[in-house]
Amino acid sequence: MDPEDAENLTQETSHLRISGSGNLSDSTQPLSSLPYTARVTNSHTRVHNITGQFIKATQALGTGQLVKDEFFTLFEAVGALEIMDPKMDSGYLAPGQSLEDSYDVLGQLLPEEVVGIMDQLLCSEVAWYTGHHLSQTLFSSLYIDRLLWPEPKSLEQACFDREDPHSVENPMLHVVLRSYCISLIKVCDFVHRQIINETFYEEEDFVSNLYNRKLVSDLSLTEVNGLLNHAIRFVESKKISLSDTAMGALSCRLNFRKHFLHAVSLEPDVTKSAFIEAWAACSRLLPEVLESNKYGISVPESISPKIQRRLASTVPPRPIVVGDFKESYEYLRSLFEDGKATGVIFDCQCAHEIMTFVSIFGFRKPQPSVYIRCLLSSMIQNKMRVNGEITFTQFIFDDLSEVVLPADISVDTANYTIEAPQDPRFQIMSRMDMFVSRVGQSYLDVAEDLDVELRKYTMEEPLSGQQPGVEEVWSFPLSSWAYHLKLRQMEWIVQLGFELKIYRDDELAGMYWYLQYLANTRLQHLQRIQTFTSIRHARIESPTSDQTAAFQKSFAFLEFSMKEASATQSLSDALSCLYIALIHLSLIPTNTAPTYSTPQLRHALRMRPFAQISIPNVPTYDQLATRLNPFQPIPPKFRPVLAYENANTRRLNSLLDSAEISAKIARKWWDSVSKCSAQAAGCSGCEKDWRSKQKDVLRSVIALSIAVADVKRWAAEGKKEGRIKVEVDTKGYHDWWIVPKVNLA
Repeated sequence: MDPEDAENLTQETSHLRISGSGNLSDSTQPLSSLPYTARVTNSHTRVHNITGQFIKATQALGTGQLVKDEFFTLFEAVGALEIMDPKMDSGYLAPGQSLEDSYDVLGQLLPEEVVGIMDQLLCSEVAWYTGHHLSQTLFSSLYIDRLLWPEPKSLEQACFDREDPHSVENPMLHVVLRSYCISLIKVCDFVHRQIINETFYEEEDFVSNLYNRKLVSDLSLTEVNGLLNHAIRFVESKKISLSDTAMGALSCRLNFRKHFLHAVSLEPDVTKSAFIEAWAACSRLLPEVLESNKYGISVPESISPKIQRRLASTVPPRPIVVGDFKESYEYLRSLFEDGKATGVIFDCQCAHEIMTFVSIFGFRKPQPSVYIRCLLSSMIQNKMRVNGEITFTQFIFDDLSEVVLPADISVDTANYTIEAPQDPRFQIMSRMDMFVSRVGQSYLDVAEDLDVELRKYTMEEPLSGQQPGVEEVWSFPLSSWAYHLKLRQMEWIVQLGFELKIYRDDELAGMYWYLQYLANTRLQHLQRIQTFTSIRHARIESPTSDQTAAFQKSFAFLEFSMKEASATQSLSDALSCLYIALIHLSLIPTNTAPTYSTPQLRHALRMRPFAQISIPNVPTYDQLATRLNPFQPIPPKFRPVLAYENANTRRLNSLLDSAEISAKIARKWWDSVSKCSAQAAGCSGCEKDWRSKQKDVLRSVIALSIAVADVKRWAAEGKKEGRIKVEVDTKGYHDWWIVPKVNLA
């Protein structure tokens, strides 16, 4: 600020002074001349409006200039802008509004009103599970707020009336509703702790902010269960006058809350039967809660947005979310069914079975909630063990044995009993330990170096080492195992794009081509692994029963994996050929992209997850464009054009023939995959769901064959306009296989 401007500002504000009592006064203008009179709540308070003088003083400031006190931070400045804005200021009071709620939390309640409040809280609880803030849901309840603030340090303090915690009056409030609310908060405490200890997506799936409050985490499970049991006995003892419908509604809700609390509080090492029964009990009680909802009387006054003013938050006030009871019921019904389904993980003993189950579980409709997904993750990684039984090292060794190293000394746990450093088994153990530790940290680049080091200890022989003039070929088992997992992961990423419907219609041809490229690469890699496994098996002169069983398991896995890779490759190739043909025939629009989008940018976006990968090679845009456009453009002013048209017609027919042949091959392979045993497919615990998904894939293959046949018939009949209509159906039989609908007039 210039000295002259500073002087002007000083002159304009010099008549403003602060009196000794701390009151602001104007020494040049009488109070009667001010256009605004503030409401005075204290006779000793003098309020003066300085708005006019302040605005006049600021006129001495130029554009971009700022008067700032060193103790007035940017955060406070922005906060000042939000004052008196009802959308941003949670403390704003509209005319006629009071600061506190007039609802009496300690008032008498009818049994039907207690039922209504319980159901309101249930809907708020579900709204929190589905991604809304606690300030919008449970914390907006005056009853929950009274229990949680001030923070209760004991069960006795967790009551609605802190001045008289042992009150015997109004038992519907102090006994029934109190026990229900405390148990509900305790359920939320277990859910919150389960989720924050796992991986989830903030603001999308779940909001973990507690606004500096505790969810009765200091109360033990035994105390809360005792409180619930006392309330259940009180309701069923008929000590107060209750109708049969009211007693049934209250009793079923308290019992439901008791079983829900038991289900979410189970330890990961519980038995499978106890785990499934806990969630099944919740499912059995839920219909009774729905049926008795009609007997409740809603009390909307017990929910208030004013509570947000007392919550520790830097965000603006949010609207209260009150969910529909039937929708909340459906959500809980799905949650309990998913909870029971996660019990299947107890039967999974190898990586193949676990990955198959997790993949099938992810296909459930509706999608499992964030809590169930985190629960499943914690069960798999229970106490640094897989399913609480197998150590992580043993788990990796078992998978290595199944894929690349059946009955091999490298994965023999007996090596851990060797203590002599000069013993080869000790050296093998130390290097395998290094590999397993790096696997846990997702560092697989050391696999190739370790493969080379392990050769001198395992006495491995190359594939062609005895033939002169032929380069030696080594198995590289650890590298092969890591590469196989990487290829599978890349396929899943591409398939996830189809499932989430993020690809445009004109991008499907390229993405299905890339999927078949990855599947074909994985197939060739599996064939290489099978070759080395067969050679190792042949070199064992007298295999033991354990060795024979290990090789049989490995061969079964490789055979199934090659069938599945072949099926994926052929089906994606058929879809790619069909979509290329449809784009050439202008049956799928290609000019619907936004003006800021280009094919090159879209290609870079789709390949971004694989940008840092060197093997397998990621195709460039030019390479992919060449493969997706085999047709020759007709040069301008070129005569005759018949040669080009005939050549393009032959290429079109060749594409459709390739699509037809690949679809037939895909049907054969998928039919073979669907007939595999549950043990070979790794779906022993979820066989029914797995076979259902295979049937969906076969339906997609059949629909694809029909679509190809219809397009071929239309093309053979002269490509008459208006006789064919193509629609890309994203709601087909299977989320990964988007088959276009072809309608011939």
